[in-house]
Amino acid sequence: MGLTKREQAMQLISDHLEVLRSDVFQVETKWPHFQLLLDDLTDLAGQMAPGAHVVLMERGLLYGGCSLAAPFFAEQTVSTVDCSPPSAKKRGAYNADMVVDPRFIRVPATHRGQPEKTGLEDACADLVVVPNLVHHIRDQDGFFAEINRILKPGGMAYVFEPLVRELHQVPDDYLRYTPFGLADKYKQVGLTPQDPKLEGGPFSAVAYCWAQALEYLPEPARSEKSKWFYGTHFQELMALDQAHPTNNMRQHTQFPMAYSVAATKALK
Repeated sequence: MGLTKREQAMQLISDHLEVLRSDVFQVETKWPHFQLLLDDLTDLAGQMAPGAHVVLMERGLLYGGCSLAAPFFAEQTVSTVDCSPPSAKKRGAYNADMVVDPRFIRVPATHRGQPEKTGLEDACADLVVVPNLVHHIRDQDGFFAEINRILKPGGMAYVFEPLVRELHQVPDDYLRYTPFGLADKYKQVGLTPQDPKLEGGPFSAVAYCWAQALEYLPEPARSEKSKWFYGTHFQELMALDQAHPTNNMRQHTQFPMAYSVAATKALK
């Protein structure tokens, strides 16, 4: 007996997810903390009612004008706002080679706008998703006010952000919030934050820094050191992260690589 249409659709989404894991975020070899984002997107899609309006604020131009997150919300109504920074126009779709796998579901952006001025209607969104974007936004006050403006009463905002990250897409890289700093920005516009989810630890931070440092080496040293690092030490560091999640010398201390924080808008 063949798969139902819904089962076929779910298989396509599963294949898309695997492309994100292996080719875009490379969670097994380079950026393991992005697994939190992928898990959260899967969970959020399952929570939202069919037909709910989901607004995705991404940097689609970097991936050939496509949304990475839209396929997760196949049962919802989706608006994808391409918020690529100004420098992205000159640099072009330099991540397009990450999404050439035919299993990647190509969903073009529906809008081109700025994070603080999306052009969407007031109180139109049941969910606003902002994955890995906040640190590229110059006008932080305007951005959080815009989220509040487009959210329906009772709606939810979701933000995923890195804590440990090199300067990138220079000069459009402005800040790093802690989870508590981001929660405070939600509060300033009247949204109620949930407890943050944290991902990673000090050993995956070391692994991330090594992965970035390798890019500074010329060939053939880069190739030689990459074999040395990934052949043994990457998985060793990942295992240490799992085995030792708690600081045994200092209380009130954590070392996440990334985090996510959701917030809700009060019902009127």
